[in-house]
Amino acid sequence: MPDQSLTTSYRGGYAYGREISSAQLLGQVMFLVAVALGMAALGTDLGKNLSVGTARACSFAGFGMLLVSSFGGARFRVGPIAMGWLFATAVAIGLGLGPVIAYFSHVDSAALTEAAGGTALTVAATGSLGFAISRDLARWMRPLSLIVFAACVAAIVLILAAGTLSPLVSGGIFLLSAALIAVDFNFLRKHGTEDDAVMLATGIFVSIVNIFVSLLNILSDN
Repeated sequence: MPDQSLTTSYRGGYAYGREISSAQLLGQVMFLVAVALGMAALGTDLGKNLSVGTARACSFAGFGMLLVSSFGGARFRVGPIAMGWLFATAVAIGLGLGPVIAYFSHVDSAALTEAAGGTALTVAATGSLGFAISRDLARWMRPLSLIVFAACVAAIVLILAAGTLSPLVSGGIFLLSAALIAVDFNFLRKHGTEDDAVMLATGIFVSIVNIFVSLLNILSDN
């Protein structure tokens, strides 16, 4: 069961939320993650014929929407508006990935399949690990989130400057995102309330996308 009374929020503040069992909260969070991934998949299909410039603009829009959800207040983290914002963000991110996915589906479908499979295995392993660890990992949530954020910014700068991303950078983002998933699931079991569902789903969804893109970049260079 979640801790009583005050609950530490995803971004390091505090929020009161209706307490539910860990199993119920896990079901809510993973449902939101599944819908967000579905919205991202829809975005990739709609954006498969976008120009590189338009796709990058969509990626930047999705990135900006993530910043709003992180620092825009409770309305972007709790409730129906927050859910709608998450799904809209997922569509924008999907649109940005559209041309990339379309390219690999024609040129290197094996890398695409392997990246998807590797992502599923990584999420299952790290999520289970984080859920099972008895130690409270909540204090790592904020610093890991900031480090992943900085790494993604650096990756965008490198892509714009060089057109490619080093497998070493991709590997770093992969490891950090995997660690963040473990921390998110640990937080869910130890501290999560119903008000944390959208916030946790957003973090897990972004980590999944980061893991998939990182693996795709690594595998495509082999």
